[in-house]
Amino acid sequence: MTLLNRRTALALALVSTAFAPTAALAQAGNFPDKPIKFVVPYPPGGGTDVIARIVQQRFATLIGQQVVIENKGGAGGSLGTEQVAKSPADGYTVLFTLSSHTINPAVFARLPFDTVKDFAPVIQVASLPQILVANPTAPFSSVADVISQAKGKPPGTLSFASVGNGSPSHLAGELLNLRAGIKLTHIPYRGGGPAVSDVLGGQVPLLWVSIPAAAQFVKTGKLKALAVSTVKRSAGFPEVPTMQEAGVADFEVDSWFAMFVPANTPRPVIAKLNSVMNQVLAEPEIKERLLAQGAEAVGGTPETLGRTVEAEVAKWTKLVKDAGIKVE
Repeated sequence: MTLLNRRTALALALVSTAFAPTAALAQAGNFPDKPIKFVVPYPPGGGTDVIARIVQQRFATLIGQQVVIENKGGAGGSLGTEQVAKSPADGYTVLFTLSSHTINPAVFARLPFDTVKDFAPVIQVASLPQILVANPTAPFSSVADVISQAKGKPPGTLSFASVGNGSPSHLAGELLNLRAGIKLTHIPYRGGGPAVSDVLGGQVPLLWVSIPAAAQFVKTGKLKALAVSTVKRSAGFPEVPTMQEAGVADFEVDSWFAMFVPANTPRPVIAKLNSVMNQVLAEPEIKERLLAQGAEAVGGTPETLGRTVEAEVAKWTKLVKDAGIKVE
């Protein structure tokens, strides 16, 4: 290659490099030009699926493309999550998941993806507290009563139910054990329905569960609500105190729902997804439909969600280690 040709090639390379970001922005500017897929890594009818379907149609209308929900359950949410991690980073495949996204790295020895590195955060969609409930015949009128009873008996005498090993409700119970210096025995169930049934029947005195699973029983007096797990009271049950208000410091378990895309998705594409979902969550009808499920619309920036993920992965990893939790 002659010197002139080398200079020409270098000049062309520099021009190409200079225009690359502009080309990427232009491509993102056309986004989306085909349907978008929300991958829900849990079966149809579950909480994550319900929340996704509440926002699905309005999101589709505002972004100008069809939005398809694909349920891919299994392995505690890991199968669907892995699918998104390995999808093209173009914004057309979105992970619509819940806070178990930050719990799974702590409770499972191996995952086929990196929760932090393989995903780019888009937006937190909603917040759903866990609620601590008791059978009405149990001698508990408050969290303080639970702690007092637990400390007055041999460790492990009292028990609490959850919707399964490694679930947010399981970790809420273990967090109470650590923060209050007590030892309640964990009784895992396969879902909220069976757990609620046994607490209603008096087989287990206490239960941590998401609000929708217990709401009707609390309202009819068949279950006694002691506290919610978030730092703010639930809009659906404003009379129920938070755990911190009940005297347990540094306590927060938020069963949030959020959207993620594969790492390296162009920032303008993420910004578009974020902007549209923020518009959806600002609409009164959407807020009301979420609240009917016990959830509250959140919204915000990708950066805020990213900080939440990093903080919670560290938090749950420490809790799982301290509590000696093992999930096969």
